[in-house]
Amino acid sequence: MDSPPEPDYGKDLGDRFLDTAKSLISNAETRHHLLATYARLRATLPSHYHPAPALTKTIRFHDRSLPLTVGSPIFLAAGGNKTAESLPAFAELGFGGITTGSATLDKWDGNPHRPRVSLLPLDRAMQNSMGLNNPGIEHIAKEVDRYLGRCHKRKMALGISVTDTPGVTDEEQIFSEVETTFRRGYGAADYIELNLSCPNTGNSRLDTNVELLGDILSHVMDIRRTLAPRKAVFVKLSPDMGMKTLESVLQTVADSGVTGLVLFNTFPGDRSKFLHMQTAQENFLPLAESGALGGVSGRVLYQNTLPAVRFIRKQLPHMAIFAAGGIDHGEKVLDLLEAGADAVQVYTVLAYRWNAVIKMNRELLQAMKSHEIASLDGYAPWRNN
Repeated sequence: MDSPPEPDYGKDLGDRFLDTAKSLISNAETRHHLLATYARLRATLPSHYHPAPALTKTIRFHDRSLPLTVGSPIFLAAGGNKTAESLPAFAELGFGGITTGSATLDKWDGNPHRPRVSLLPLDRAMQNSMGLNNPGIEHIAKEVDRYLGRCHKRKMALGISVTDTPGVTDEEQIFSEVETTFRRGYGAADYIELNLSCPNTGNSRLDTNVELLGDILSHVMDIRRTLAPRKAVFVKLSPDMGMKTLESVLQTVADSGVTGLVLFNTFPGDRSKFLHMQTAQENFLPLAESGALGGVSGRVLYQNTLPAVRFIRKQLPHMAIFAAGGIDHGEKVLDLLEAGADAVQVYTVLAYRWNAVIKMNRELLQAMKSHEIASLDGYAPWRNN
């Protein structure tokens, strides 16, 4: 039986303006850096965005971590604001939360080759090979700590994604770096996201090394038990794992006692043949001298995201889930919440829809109205399935 078509959207005047802007500013990474500038600009306008009361929800966790009260279940994914710049202004774009980073121990310039970002318009997708460029955990934690109160007043939660430095292979150094970034980020943010699955640094991912993953998570959670207050700890996984590896990883994650999962990271571009894409792989732009294609994000990933959330929710009924991958319409947000997600994360849609999250919030409200859902607070129909 074929699955129903995904909710879609047509282009409006704002989207056509965005297309014009993309033609004038052709470098996709330059446009990425302008996102915070645009958020600040919107914040100066006399008409401010206000979240609809029906979208406000409190995300509660099975391990009694501090709950998150947000004005929308739509968060900005890690990579969208790598430097924690102008965080409160992102409320004007409709976000209910931001995961900033990913943060390494020290400043990291990312991959040296250019370009590092390319759009795949046929699939409304993006190739990303930035390579975790960021100013380091100390800078990011200071900015999050500085803005946290103002963001809470706007009903936005702030998380920090932390990771090891690309290229480090010594396990003792990996443990030391993850511990330091975790401790510093934990003291500043509402929640922590462990990014152990980045596909675009040219180095081995940690999420498929099940034994090492288990050791890292156990170490991190031992540290968390010494810290107060208790905050949510998420692990971000890659979407390209086979079933056997995924089941082993899920068991490892459950045994470690982490609070939740982020499903998923970008899809390795070199494996894009496993996606149903209109863009042929030979038409991808190589983003490294080696010919590597980076990680793919965008609409095409939704084919994996929704069934994965349903499957993993059944496997781990108490685990918090943030869904990420191909979410570009408010009806998709509601579908994911019904499937078992507590919130969603987006980024690539911002390259294709003008004021995307504000539009998605409106679509979500309309979908709720058609389903006779008065409020998202406490809405979790999957608990009864």
